Amino acid sequence: MSAVPTDHGVASLGEFTFECGQSVPDFEVAYETHGEFDGDNVVLVCHALTGSQNVARSPEPERDAETTGAGQAGQARAWWDDVVGPGKAIDTTEYYVVCANVPGSCYGTTGPASERPADLDLREEPDHDRWGTAFPPVQVEDWARAQRRLLDHLGVGRLRAVVGGSVGGMNALEWAKRYPDDVDRVVAIATAGRLDAQCLALDAVARRAIRADADWNRGNYYGDDRPDPTEGLAIARQIGHIMYLSKASMERKFGRRSAGRDSLTREDGDLGLPPEPTAGFFPYREVESYLDYQAEGFGDRFDANSYLYLTRAMDEYDLAAGHGNDADALAAFEGETLLVSFTADWHFTVEQSASLADAFREVDVPVAHHVVDSDHGHDAFLVEPEHVGPPVRDFLADGVDGRAVSDEGGDDGDDPRPDSDHAPVHASLFRG
Repeated sequence: MSAVPTDHGVASLGEFTFECGQSVPDFEVAYETHGEFDGDNVVLVCHALTGSQNVARSPEPERDAETTGAGQAGQARAWWDDVVGPGKAIDTTEYYVVCANVPGSCYGTTGPASERPADLDLREEPDHDRWGTAFPPVQVEDWARAQRRLLDHLGVGRLRAVVGGSVGGMNALEWAKRYPDDVDRVVAIATAGRLDAQCLALDAVARRAIRADADWNRGNYYGDDRPDPTEGLAIARQIGHIMYLSKASMERKFGRRSAGRDSLTREDGDLGLPPEPTAGFFPYREVESYLDYQAEGFGDRFDANSYLYLTRAMDEYDLAAGHGNDADALAAFEGETLLVSFTADWHFTVEQSASLADAFREVDVPVAHHVVDSDHGHDAFLVEPEHVGPPVRDFLADGVDGRAVSDEGGDDGDDPRPDSDHAPVHASLFRG
């Protein structure tokens, strides 16, 4: 298979006014594209909370490092490479795939860690050259508006589809609400119209962990002579990973097994915590080791202020905002929708996706709610391409009538299309 053209860059889009009413004078958006644009084949992919524009591996390995920065890992680099690429579910030999880093993030799009204009008039002048917490509050609505501006810059009008998972799914839903005439199909995976109280609470604790770190310094930690608030950010990351796993998957992966007595929470670890007086007596468990591993180095690749801003954006999103309810918000959309949920995901539940499906049905939008039986939890949308890929692939091609697309909203909860949930899955679709 011949190499698929890829491109990446940072688009300067001029002044950008956020939903909050504040603006930045020279707004930049980092993006990546895969495939060739034919005028009618654009798929916009929206990344999750700590993801980047680097949705898939490029033919040149050095481009991945250049796009996200040397040493980046996790969701920063090629975070959906099992789904996006030549011959894969979102086939870059067929579609022109665009992915953009969202406003407020730290992988090239303007955010708190970006340099601010020297002549900017701020109420309180910080003693560093970054925006920091002077950056305008960001909302999911701003992400969609920035993507629309970027696509205009790239010469792209109507979209074949917008695809997103987790808070990226909220981003995709916002496209159906805000730009109903600009997109034919929406794929929202492991998402909801709004967060519930439990997730809001956990996000609040994560933000407090960052703000409680003495090195956070009210967001003014930029500069070579100042340490980053890595301890608070590491704890916030750990709280996030607890949300991403299900009870069953944690029991299967870790149980109560011991990982030995050496802990990354020692004084020279990322968490920098003093040792517990009783730590030598009790085991250091595998689940603790996993959480410490996830925290290790996260502060080297992500900005603490960005984490504050992006979790706030996710928390504050409400699909029904400005309308009476979700159905009213989606009433102008005339395309088709695929909702994918996972049975053990308690971060964004099956019931929340079912509620979204009901809202689409109420305004006569063709919709399929495809439920995946999985105990992985929220992370399933990233780690189970064999279950995510086929319905996404077939929905992009044939809409809700796609062979691998099932619908829990059919009569008696069954798929109204016989045998459609028994379509064969080919590993080659994901390996490229």
